[in-house]
Amino acid sequence: MTPAERETLETLERSRTAPHQQVLRAKALLMAADGEANTRIAEDVGVTPVTVRAWRQRFSEDGLAGLGKIREGRGRKPSIPEETIATIVRLTTTTTPEGATHWSCRTMAKRVGVSSATVQRIWSDLGLQPHRIDTFKVSNDPLFEEKLIDVVGLYLNPPEQAIVLCMDEKSQIQALDRTQASLPMVPGRAGTMTHDYKRNGTTTLFAALDVMTGAVIGQCLPRHRHVEFIKFLNTIDREVPEGLQVHLILDNYATHKHTQVQKWMKRHRRFHFHFTPTSSSWLNQVERWFRDLTDKNLRRGIFASVPELIASIESYLNAHNADPKPYVWTATAESILAKVRRARTKLQQVVNQN
Repeated sequence: MTPAERETLETLERSRTAPHQQVLRAKALLMAADGEANTRIAEDVGVTPVTVRAWRQRFSEDGLAGLGKIREGRGRKPSIPEETIATIVRLTTTTTPEGATHWSCRTMAKRVGVSSATVQRIWSDLGLQPHRIDTFKVSNDPLFEEKLIDVVGLYLNPPEQAIVLCMDEKSQIQALDRTQASLPMVPGRAGTMTHDYKRNGTTTLFAALDVMTGAVIGQCLPRHRHVEFIKFLNTIDREVPEGLQVHLILDNYATHKHTQVQKWMKRHRRFHFHFTPTSSSWLNQVERWFRDLTDKNLRRGIFASVPELIASIESYLNAHNADPKPYVWTATAESILAKVRRARTKLQQVVNQN
């Protein structure tokens, strides 16, 4: 045993996090290096002399490299046959139980004849989660590639002497009041809120996120027709310094293409509209800001009237703009297009199979 090997074994022997079997083996090898007999080592470590002899033989052959390995044929044998595991995987991924949309641990255990804990362990080891489902939508916009390149280009290479704004409406924001008083959070108990509520009207938030700074221009209006949209455009026109071109990233809502809006655009030549592809709201960064607004202000808010709701939104908006932080866009148009092509290919394969 070399000094370096002894140092490693001594460290392992004192470890409180290493596997217990390795700690015992390190202790036995150190005792053997000190000249102790196999029987004395076995008695002290709590194994048989045959095991000690095998450990010493393994160390002489493999050194420290074989310390944590279990030789083929040894160790705990699997209690569930491979055929049963294959059956569980096949049923989980290709079938559903009668009258249901997905398998549960109990229904699968009853079907295969094992315990529900066994099913849960197999699903966990293989990363199967039949109780969950992810949503998606691949855009069918014929101009998808052209619009995508246009919008991503503004994110990654914004034009000079211009401001890029991601704009959208968050419509039908409800002023919800609870039917009973809420209880505050105390040690050992979360804050409480009744599940039912009373509606006190709605408002629509028009918001434009500055891609470079993260600041938001916002305005609450009663509806979201072209009249309100033009009013918000006038607000943006006042807020953005003169001399800067204004590039607005919008979705394909009909209000944004109304004839009155087009007439307004002709009178305000510094404004340029860039439309995202259909079914691609994820491409508009202001949607991410709307999510933060909902999580941090609206979801748990209590509003007795629409003016209270608007005041709360404006308070959040002011706090955000006091220390704005931009969302950093990193995906290139090429990487997004490659992902979309893979998704379309996979969808076509599923269609062909059906």
